[in-house]
Amino acid sequence: MIPVAASPVRLEASVDSRLSRWMWLVKWLLAIPHYIVLVFLWIAFVVVTVIAFFAILFTARYPRPLFDFSVGVLRWNWRVSYYAHTALGTDRYPPFTLADVPDYPAHFDVAYPERLSRGLVLVKWWLLAIPQYIVVAIFTGGGWGSDGDWRGGGLMPFLSFVAVVILLFTARYPRHLFDFLIGLARWTARVTAYAALLTDQYPPFRLDMGGQEPPPASPPASPPVSPLTKT
Repeated sequence: MIPVAASPVRLEASVDSRLSRWMWLVKWLLAIPHYIVLVFLWIAFVVVTVIAFFAILFTARYPRPLFDFSVGVLRWNWRVSYYAHTALGTDRYPPFTLADVPDYPAHFDVAYPERLSRGLVLVKWWLLAIPQYIVVAIFTGGGWGSDGDWRGGGLMPFLSFVAVVILLFTARYPRHLFDFLIGLARWTARVTAYAALLTDQYPPFRLDMGGQEPPPASPPASPPVSPLTKT
């Protein structure tokens, strides 16, 4: 059995112990200040990615300050999406920061690569990622992002709506739906990080469900050597 390699992209979330039955109806409105900030952050993200493209091409490295900024934008986007669109698993208002907030229930991070392939940077974001784009488009409904923003249609918006309708009538967030939604968001985040040149590790065609990243599988232990086989 081949052990599962740990992904350099980490996306995690947890559901509030007590969620409001009705607050999901207005979260999209409350998040408008974040949307305004994110418009400018995404413009900067595109510019930084273009700069990083040439930096990787000539130096095989993603400049660390630019890398931290790009990861920060994806982190900010994930917190807002988790609050207002994808899963809607928390009533805590997202913080206005690029940095990770340890006590916030949504987290995103990418391990910094010391070196990146100069050749892959030319093809991975468009040619190699095409199969992944098709899958993510099904998840998110024609658009794609680091977290499955609400773009109309698609599996994630539908399941998110089902989850909050169940919450409205039962005051409980369906755990199985949450695990599935986070798995879809995690898949999307891995594709986004790959396409944004943050990693060379190709996103696996694997749905890792649940709020926490799965630990890497350990290789099977070698069988003990029988004394009779020793020489």
